[in-house]
Amino acid sequence: MRYTAIALDYDGTIAHDGAVPGHVLDGLRRLRASGRKLLLVTGRELEELLGVFPGIEVFDRVVAENGALLYRPHTGERRELGEPPPATLIDALKAAGIPLAVGHTILATIRPHETVVLQAIANLGLEQQVIFNKGAVMCLPAGCNKASGLKHALAELGLSARNVVAAGDGENDHALLDMSEYAVATANAIDTLKEAADRVTRLPRGDGVLEVIEGLLDCDLAAFPPKKRRRALCLGSDLEGNEVILPSRRASLVIVGDRRHTTLLGTAILARLCKAGYQVCVLDTRGDYLDFRQAVAFGTLDNPPAVAEVLTALEKPDVQTVVCLAAVPEAERRNFLERLLVPLRALRAQTGRPHWILVDEAHDVLPASVGVDESASEGAENTIYTSDDPTALSPSVLAAVDGIAACGPGAAPLLESLARALAWDAAPMPPRDAREDEALVWFRGVEKPLAIIGIERMKEEPKAAINPEKREKSPEVGQVLRRA
Repeated sequence: MRYTAIALDYDGTIAHDGAVPGHVLDGLRRLRASGRKLLLVTGRELEELLGVFPGIEVFDRVVAENGALLYRPHTGERRELGEPPPATLIDALKAAGIPLAVGHTILATIRPHETVVLQAIANLGLEQQVIFNKGAVMCLPAGCNKASGLKHALAELGLSARNVVAAGDGENDHALLDMSEYAVATANAIDTLKEAADRVTRLPRGDGVLEVIEGLLDCDLAAFPPKKRRRALCLGSDLEGNEVILPSRRASLVIVGDRRHTTLLGTAILARLCKAGYQVCVLDTRGDYLDFRQAVAFGTLDNPPAVAEVLTALEKPDVQTVVCLAAVPEAERRNFLERLLVPLRALRAQTGRPHWILVDEAHDVLPASVGVDESASEGAENTIYTSDDPTALSPSVLAAVDGIAACGPGAAPLLESLARALAWDAAPMPPRDAREDEALVWFRGVEKPLAIIGIERMKEEPKAAINPEKREKSPEVGQVLRRA
């Protein structure tokens, strides 16, 4: 299961005129019965929400007040995530005579009174933010929004945002959708949210959410790819400066060549995955990844790892792991991997994590002599295999890979021979062979399948292009900023 949770806005998303229709509530119950977690993320004050939504217990967690309050429906416990609104601000807004709602953390009014709110914040020298949504003007502590509230809720449930589907319709849902892995705007959503979303539903409000629920139940959204790539795995830039992107969210890759080059490329890819919030697990046969700083290492060159400790660590979505097998005798590695990979596959099926697995020198642990039925390589999606002898890999592994990265001098003939072993079409000839610290990357079934990337440049994050014509420098503003 890739998507293990759904985070939903209330008004205009599952609710119409303040109420959730019965058939929408039934759909939410069916989704919950599939084992997925349900989270409600709303700008409403909790007491008001409890008064209008008797079916709130279908949700595992509720984030109210636009990220400022966490509620556990099954116990009634509440956890404030922000400081109370400043008394001086409340007094100033009451004195101004504008309509005002005061929550645990949130202060809210309606348009066109935002000018009064902003002026009061400036006059009092407060660090408060103002968020707009459907005519509402919400005042909250800096950094408090739907994404920050969802982060707390996911932490309590032991979930990763990279396994979350989110749906909304209004201005204040941008942060929620941006944090999720798969972002949905209902058909009645504002245009800017539709533009930012991975998917726009055909029907509005709760009926649109039911479209997503059916997709989750039928195929875990595999038949509904996002309309554009967010958090795409960039492997580097080609000779023309274009980004080389892994073509699928459910892909696998084999990295072949000299051990030094494959380790360098593998480490760079892992670093980018970690930065994007994905959990990784490295099966390290020779200790080449023990210096990967983002991960916790289990086992050393002299001491084998403990399977139970690895699995316990991976239960926490923000823990990255390197499992060093160097001290496990070669005759015992197959047995060790079965003891690790069987529960690891079960963890992946249940939680969608670890999101990516890298198997170093994969021909050592998944050799060609291993039959399909007994191979530990079942479920190859989101897996990276490295090898300096790829033809010695298990055929079931090779049959599942979507791309090849051949590293260093001699990459072109290596790529060609591996393509023959995979029974792919003839490998396209590159303009030249790869040089030191370069790799030839080839994906099957894409329009421009072959690229040369610089492995060293993989260490650098791709930078968003800045249009020089958009740059402006006001002397007056610059003078003020220098004093800020």
